[in-house]
Amino acid sequence: MTLLLTVIVVALVFEFINGFHDTANSIATVVSTKVLTPRQAIMLAAGTNLLGALWGTAVAKTISSGLVDAKAVSLTSAVIICALLGAIIWNLITWWAGLPSSSSHALIGGLCGSAVAASGNNWNVIIWAQPSHQHWWLGKGLLWKVIVPMVTSPLAGLILGFCVMALLYLALRNSRPARVNRFFGTAQMFSAGAMGVMHGTNDAQKTMGIIALTLLASTQAGQLEGLPSWLAFLHTPAPAPGKDMEIAVWIKIVCALTMASGTAVGGWRIIKTLGHKMVKLHPINGFAAEASSATVILAASQLGIPVSTTHNISAAIMGVGAARRLNAIKWTVVERMVWAWILTIPVTAGLAYVLVRGLIAMGARMH
Repeated sequence: MTLLLTVIVVALVFEFINGFHDTANSIATVVSTKVLTPRQAIMLAAGTNLLGALWGTAVAKTISSGLVDAKAVSLTSAVIICALLGAIIWNLITWWAGLPSSSSHALIGGLCGSAVAASGNNWNVIIWAQPSHQHWWLGKGLLWKVIVPMVTSPLAGLILGFCVMALLYLALRNSRPARVNRFFGTAQMFSAGAMGVMHGTNDAQKTMGIIALTLLASTQAGQLEGLPSWLAFLHTPAPAPGKDMEIAVWIKIVCALTMASGTAVGGWRIIKTLGHKMVKLHPINGFAAEASSATVILAASQLGIPVSTTHNISAAIMGVGAARRLNAIKWTVVERMVWAWILTIPVTAGLAYVLVRGLIAMGARMH
């Protein structure tokens, strides 16, 4: 029971770090364009993250039952703690470096690495690909839910950001700059709010999935037998065959409040990279980037795809900058970001793998 509670606490620590690590995703542009002060922007992001986290559970169901075969590997509390620690370590490293990496992919990498280590290097415990008979985007597994969206969602953000910005330039080419800035200064508060809601719908749900997965494993292992009646809500039965796991209301509420709290702390290093270093932004640019990214994330969340909010808004900002002119983007900053994107899953998988193998080795020596 103590280990189970430790998992929940560590998962919520990850959720809190996710909040302040990814705060920049929804408010970097609104801060850099000076539409809102940093404090105002953070309060907007915290409130909208909370709303988004309570809206839907499709992504949480993917994390809890669509990436790792829980029947083929014993996902004990210790194994899940190692997965979370791998993600937390990488998040803190990239936050310190001011790199907007993906908390989503950090968690997925940690989960896959720890599962492989716990199974004795059986790579088949990872659900690689389960195509749907209806549509390819409804398939399960690492390929359809992570790898393909890792490429397509930033690409969609980049193209949509470019197109929206180009259309706005075309429509407003004869308008006075002062009037344009005034209008989009107001409009950007709505687009930043939409971005915050979308961040909550996608990112907060990953921790919901991890907690639900842990409770399911503990229930199936009989570790929750004999609990007092007031803790009966921890029992999590397996879903019916062919059905996804339902996420309990208390998990949604706790994760939503934790992410909102983390968001309220803020993440100034990443805000500086996204909002200032990559491309100079005006209110119209911020509106185009946020609206484009929010649209892509909304589509992904409805399909249960755990995409990276970071990748989307970063790509949308690149697209908006490119619509002005290609040399408006500082490509050296982009290169550092792309390397962080590429390395996230393998590094977090490696960290979690080493942590689990270390635990196994320690257990063997003690016996």
